[in-house]
Amino acid sequence: MRFFWLFCVVGFLSCSSKNELDVQGHRGCRGLHPENSLPAFKKAIDLGVQTLEMDVVISKDHEVVVSHEPFINHTIALDLFGNEITSENEMTFNLYTMPYDSIKLYDCGTKMHPAYPFQKKEKVYKPLLSEVIDLAETKSEHQIVYNIEIKSKPEYDGVYSPPVEDYVSLVLNRIHSKGIQDRTVIQSFDLRALELTKKQNPKLQTALLVDENENIETKLSQLSFKPEIVSPYFKLLDQQTVSKYQDQGFKIIPWTVNLVSDINWMIDLNVDGIISDYPNKVIQVKQLKK
Repeated sequence: MRFFWLFCVVGFLSCSSKNELDVQGHRGCRGLHPENSLPAFKKAIDLGVQTLEMDVVISKDHEVVVSHEPFINHTIALDLFGNEITSENEMTFNLYTMPYDSIKLYDCGTKMHPAYPFQKKEKVYKPLLSEVIDLAETKSEHQIVYNIEIKSKPEYDGVYSPPVEDYVSLVLNRIHSKGIQDRTVIQSFDLRALELTKKQNPKLQTALLVDENENIETKLSQLSFKPEIVSPYFKLLDQQTVSKYQDQGFKIIPWTVNLVSDINWMIDLNVDGIISDYPNKVIQVKQLKK
């Protein structure tokens, strides 16, 4: 009987000591500060996240800019005169047609975000990827991991972004110049971007993003290689699915998990990480469940 209980305790400890949950600040920490802004990334670092999640696009002068869209989103930004941008005309504010000095002039933080009432209102701009890296390398007491999404789409090629080969090259060159290849993951919904990432740098980690209307197995089968990470919309997951892909050697890091009940659910499923607009909530729940 003594050996039975010892076996149970050892088994419990081995499960409890599974790889540490990777807390990822989505667009910095969009629930607390304007998305993809330097204050959002600084706050995420101060909270103690392991990974900064962000999106990058390309400017006319081939700078790598941290932005979710390759245009000025009417939900988060005002025009240069402080006027409203509409959903009908936002895509005319095409970042790929603007030099970075012009992009930097847009206020992307003082407008109230309808989905994030607790987000701090502050005048911010779209930073360069290099600025975010410099901030993280200077301010963080531990080594930060960078989860960088390439926002390419076939219909954007040559219109809202350079051809995807050039897009990937520009991003990877910036990562290489900053010496963070060993701490970077390239994620994308676009299979072309992931294929080109592995072709240009086989050692770089990749994450397959899976949308809510997609099938994980189908999308994985369309890649010519095995990505290190699968990042699905969190509601696609259940215990069987998580275990299945982890047994195949994938890390499972769902997006974007914001409610405490859903964070609890994902932790109970034993996912490898959580991408959240509220990394503070993930950290708090994680500590309570220890």
